[in-house]
Amino acid sequence: MGKIIAIANQKGGVGKTTTAFNLGSCLAADGKKVLLVDADPQANATSGLGVVPEESQLSIYECLVDGEPAATAVMPTCVEGLEIICSRIDLVGAEVELMNLRDRERALSKVLEPLRDNYDFILIDCSPSLGIITVNALSAADSVIIPVQAEYFALEGISQLLNTVRIIKSRLRPQLEIEGFLLTMYDARLRLANQIFEELKGHFGDMVFTTVIPRNIKLSESPSHGLPVILYDAESRGAIAYGQLARELVARNRRKKT
Repeated sequence: MGKIIAIANQKGGVGKTTTAFNLGSCLAADGKKVLLVDADPQANATSGLGVVPEESQLSIYECLVDGEPAATAVMPTCVEGLEIICSRIDLVGAEVELMNLRDRERALSKVLEPLRDNYDFILIDCSPSLGIITVNALSAADSVIIPVQAEYFALEGISQLLNTVRIIKSRLRPQLEIEGFLLTMYDARLRLANQIFEELKGHFGDMVFTTVIPRNIKLSESPSHGLPVILYDAESRGAIAYGQLARELVARNRRKKT
């Protein structure tokens, strides 16, 4: 049975989408069967993998609002072993349309549950908000990865997200866990970046991933070519870091099962 992991932080610009498609690509490169669900109306994870949203007949919107089976919306990507349910800008409207549905917080869970056995990991790229779509993602997930930018306001808003996780855990998804906090845009030369890493570890201990994602120009360039960084430049620091993150994630989950 596959594990569903949401990648969430209501603060924008923290490397959430970059993490979603690069982690998914590295997991697939290591032989895992992975589905990426783009639950962000900006559709950056979709375009970052070279998928043109307009060319897909079905997106996560149709699955959530029209009841289309998720299996019919799955598309291949440029990475073998990584598939995607893409997003489009009309997902913005789903926020309003879901409000009228019964059990609206579990709509995405019902969409994804039939696919769980087909994959080792299902990753959900959330939008930078705590709206109904993000609540759906957290309610569908077994765990959540929280990217944290290595800058001054990094910890701002984390308490709000953690409170949302606690509410969802108590009311909607008792098994929801924090998979880990991931430090992104890290520059080891900066004292502030090291302070934030130590502060994170001081607050959250083993919940902080050992792997950190460095500032790396290749990570910034690769989406404009429609490629994950491991296909754009496999020797770059960004590609190596996401490869390490994929292995750390797999090792963590292997330990939990034993």
